[in-house]
Amino acid sequence: MSRCLVTGGAGFIGSHLTEELLAAGHHVTVLDNLSTGRAENLSGLEGHPRLTIRAGSITDQMLLAEVVRDADSIYHLAAAVGVKLVADDPVRTIETNIYPTEMLLQLAVQGGGKPFFLASTSEVYGKNPKEQWTEEDDLHLGPTSRPRWAYGCSKAIDEFLALAYHRKHGLPVVIGRFFNVVGPRQVGHYGMVIPRFVDQALSGGPVIVYDDGDQVRCFAHVREVVAAIMSLMGTPAAQGQVFNIGSDKPWSIRQLAEAVIAKVDPAVRIEHLPYSKAYGDDFEDVRRRVPDVSRLKQTIGSSPQLGLETILDDIIAWKRSQKTADAN
Repeated sequence: MSRCLVTGGAGFIGSHLTEELLAAGHHVTVLDNLSTGRAENLSGLEGHPRLTIRAGSITDQMLLAEVVRDADSIYHLAAAVGVKLVADDPVRTIETNIYPTEMLLQLAVQGGGKPFFLASTSEVYGKNPKEQWTEEDDLHLGPTSRPRWAYGCSKAIDEFLALAYHRKHGLPVVIGRFFNVVGPRQVGHYGMVIPRFVDQALSGGPVIVYDDGDQVRCFAHVREVVAAIMSLMGTPAAQGQVFNIGSDKPWSIRQLAEAVIAKVDPAVRIEHLPYSKAYGDDFEDVRRRVPDVSRLKQTIGSSPQLGLETILDDIIAWKRSQKTADAN
């Protein structure tokens, strides 16, 4: 079995990926500075003989060189994440998302061409007005005066870099654009909508919906997303390509809030809050974000299929167990 490096491996998606790589028999090194990742996400793996956890930043070039040297493949998930974090600190977003990716790509080439998964985002599509987005669609980012677009722009540059290394050096790169990945261990601190709604409903409400609630999103369970990542990395035909990874079943944010309330406590109220009060006057959002996952299905034969009702049951059960554990 191979030795895998997972940057951001203590994060929400990274910790689930780490678990599955270990379950498949691989050795895993996690690199995480625990700024948005949490040590408790890996607590269930404590003492695992094939797991090494390195606390440190992906901006540390010497540390990066060390952990890449010992790896056979690289899963690069570390990034500045979450709408609120990005809007509040665009400098951190740009510094975290661009320079370390270039360094990792260089090290992967120098190490003989190590397979490389780059976690990207649906944010790169910006304000593209299409009903569904394909991987070859144009990117419609907003003005540089709006910090909200720093994240999508920085990840688009990461994609350009990764594809350039594939073309120039033959580096076996796979890029996954995530669409609203959700599940246990996700927290609401950085603008993640489902954990925020569930926390609010469990606390008796109100559930705060930003703007009119007619924004449309699709939600995929993290287990299915991780399965897609691992399948893509095991499929040679995926190399040098970009893939939408997510559900293609749309829900409005208002519908989401109503579904959470119905499962937690029907007496909880919904309140609406203008974006300007949540994120500041210079914030703008994307009204609709729905992926076309045809390329993913054609390449690995599947795509995330779990329905939102099932996903919510899993998240609510996890949140309740966390509250019980905290109380004890």
